[in-house]
Amino acid sequence: MKLKSDIFLYGIFAVWLIPLTISAQDRLVLKNEELNIEWEKSADGYVLRRIAVGDGNQTVELKEPLGEYTILYAAEKPDKRPLLEKVDEKAASFPDSMYGHIFNRWKTSLSAVPLHLAGEEIHFYPSKVAKNGKNKLTFLEETEKIKLSARWSFHPTYQHDVMVEMVLTAKEDGYFSIASPTLVNIPTGELDWGMIPGQFQGRSIENNLIKAYGYGQGVPNQPVMLRERSTSTLSPLISNKSGLTLAVIPEPGYGRDPWKENKMTHDDWELGLSLITRNHQLSPTIYHPVLGERGSYMKKGETKTFQFRYTLQKADWYEVYKHAINDIYRFGDVLTLKDTKQSLINRVLSMSHYLRDDSISMWNIQPYKQLEIGAQDYLSSVYEADGDAMKNSDYGAMWMLATIMDDRVLKERRLPYARNFKIAQQQETDGFFQGAALGQYYLWKTKRFVEEWGDYVEPIALTYYVMLDIGNMLLFDPKDEELREKLRLGADKLLKWQSADGQWQVAYDRSSKAPVFTDLKDLRPTFYGLLVAHRILGDEKYLAAARRGADWFIEHAVNEGAFLGVCGDFRFVQDFATGQSVQGLLDLYEVTKDEKYKEAAMKTARMYTASVYTHPIPTREKKEVKGIIREDWEISQVGSRFEQGGLLGSANKNGPILMASHAGMFVRLFKLTQDSLYLNMARAAAWGQDAFVDQKTNVASYYWDKMNAGVGRYPHHAWWQVGWIMDYLLSEVELRSNGSISFPRGFITPKVGPHQTYGFSAGKVYGNDAELFLKEDILSIDNERIDFIGAVNKSKRETYLILLNNSVDKQEVNAKINHSILFGGNEIINKIEILDKEGQVVDKILTEGSKTLKIPAYGLNTLKITYDAKNNEKRTQGDLKLIDE
Repeated sequence: MKLKSDIFLYGIFAVWLIPLTISAQDRLVLKNEELNIEWEKSADGYVLRRIAVGDGNQTVELKEPLGEYTILYAAEKPDKRPLLEKVDEKAASFPDSMYGHIFNRWKTSLSAVPLHLAGEEIHFYPSKVAKNGKNKLTFLEETEKIKLSARWSFHPTYQHDVMVEMVLTAKEDGYFSIASPTLVNIPTGELDWGMIPGQFQGRSIENNLIKAYGYGQGVPNQPVMLRERSTSTLSPLISNKSGLTLAVIPEPGYGRDPWKENKMTHDDWELGLSLITRNHQLSPTIYHPVLGERGSYMKKGETKTFQFRYTLQKADWYEVYKHAINDIYRFGDVLTLKDTKQSLINRVLSMSHYLRDDSISMWNIQPYKQLEIGAQDYLSSVYEADGDAMKNSDYGAMWMLATIMDDRVLKERRLPYARNFKIAQQQETDGFFQGAALGQYYLWKTKRFVEEWGDYVEPIALTYYVMLDIGNMLLFDPKDEELREKLRLGADKLLKWQSADGQWQVAYDRSSKAPVFTDLKDLRPTFYGLLVAHRILGDEKYLAAARRGADWFIEHAVNEGAFLGVCGDFRFVQDFATGQSVQGLLDLYEVTKDEKYKEAAMKTARMYTASVYTHPIPTREKKEVKGIIREDWEISQVGSRFEQGGLLGSANKNGPILMASHAGMFVRLFKLTQDSLYLNMARAAAWGQDAFVDQKTNVASYYWDKMNAGVGRYPHHAWWQVGWIMDYLLSEVELRSNGSISFPRGFITPKVGPHQTYGFSAGKVYGNDAELFLKEDILSIDNERIDFIGAVNKSKRETYLILLNNSVDKQEVNAKINHSILFGGNEIINKIEILDKEGQVVDKILTEGSKTLKIPAYGLNTLKITYDAKNNEKRTQGDLKLIDE
């Protein structure tokens, strides 16, 4: 059932009974404190003559107002065959058939409906109008095939929102689609920003259909209709150079529900979104139902209702976009539904068992030249693989977990072989590719490294699989001279490959050494590798080159809203590399203190929020998933982000991913900006995702559509999950303590997003040095909404257990410290104090037994444990039980 706004609760058929006593008047006005909309009667019908926005003492008008209505009709269901003859030769032949993930998707996107070529267009300006009270107008029209009413009014709360309810009655059988009226034709020279969130964005019209329609780089220069399944927020919008932003937003309930009752319905198409109409007018438009899709066939006499709103503000695109997310689709409400069954830190601890188990984690050690190299089996498609691909993922997380858990298995049976894998992965021989990464994957049958989807070498792969991984390892072991030389070798190659203007090629052919993918620009954070080299090696030439690369990136990517991805199997359509660009620019700002990098990071971050689903509104509706009854919110896509969105990305088939690598960065962005959207998005991605976690391994599925299938073909993903969870928790700790508890961050992980590593050096806990640590069962708590992090200052004999309430309500938790596990029997506890988020002592607890703690919503408490070595302790154990004063 569709969710109805209160503005539409009155009966939809009453309009036909209202006497049309004012149909002959020449001018009609809807006016409030912010908007002034005027229609004028012409020979064609009622035409919009004025759309004005009040901005204090100034009034700004939209040029070329129209008010034209369009209904699409087809007697027969539209054909879905590709109309390759309707596009240019490059678009018709794109992509190469080897790109199986996107080949058919691109071809079907060139069929009649998405190209706005299906059916017949019924265009008109309404000939009749009726008033329904102050600032309420109903326009009426009747043709041979349809009868239509369109009721216009202002939203009672949001003065910049114009509510429209259209009721279509079919006068003959066939397929029908209702388009939102074309409010205005924005001259292309007036375009400042155009966007269908999750699909494409840009400052200008892009004539290259592949770039705009396929890669999301700019506004396509011809009419195309996009699906809601990979649109993150249902709000096509345009900003003009006068500072006005216009969006059209469907009322909740008109887009597809990705899981109806007991099956996946993510592929349903119930809402079309466009920025250019069939008449080639630049105007945000939505369509419901979609011609030929579910609900579009109507028998004579049947009716169909479509409810939506125009929002028009003197504001930039981001403010209007947030209005759709926060005020209409009530994004923040999802947090009130989250009921976590397993804390995030318990997931990390549970995954550590999986990662230590050779068999279930598919750990594989193979000989390579004079080394034994180790990685996990990779069971998905790889170029020229024969079921023998191996891969490591998050080196920072590997070294972090081994360090903070002081885990012997990880230190002895994982890290040395993973280090050898990294050494082997870099090309040493002289020549064009010396210092570059040989490939992401090792094929043990043929004893060679290969790239994911072809015989080429990317400069960003050098950044990823040499600079980032080796950089993170060197944070933990800065005296490893062999790794330092490997890092320098890679950095020097990145310097040689950099053009004078700062950019890099997308890739080079392995055989010919010629650039490949020359139709694309390297709109990715390749520059970040040189920042890593500067931080570790200290050479200023690397920082200078990183700045050149970042400056080029800002001009060509950030300022244009054009980005490229890093997944070769999807031919690099934009993906989570955009999120990594945000963190890369922020890290560059931290080093240089140059505000342009911070400003570019903020600009990119706003665009990257469009990789997060914000619809449909989650509910408590019961649904069956793999034989289990779930509430809708448990399997909701809301809060999860794309691997790739847009026309070609994996989100079209699989929905979002559960790898919330962005969550920690979004918490940090909230701290910088106080923009609550970042914080809500971080928490929505991290909390209450139990329905996607495999109970045997505690590893979440990668893609949403797999629900709780576990690692599947990607056993190495567990390391990334450990990495993003720790990054998120420690970012929340720093935020909630107002910076009083913080730990140094390392480098971004390759490839899935911007999370960073910790644990390589001491941080601060209320002014005291402290090192991160994590041990299993050190703290027994009976409330899974509570997470915890451990830190220790050995010189002061102080241990801190930092508790986080990851819920919107105050929580009570019974906490018991397990002394023997915490200290291994070598220390004796002196006292335990409870500190609030400011570090003030609010209570003391018994050293043995449990204590009920009350932690505020979104709160933080710290247990400060002071201890002595047993052989220096002169008091009796019994005395220590009496400190609960």
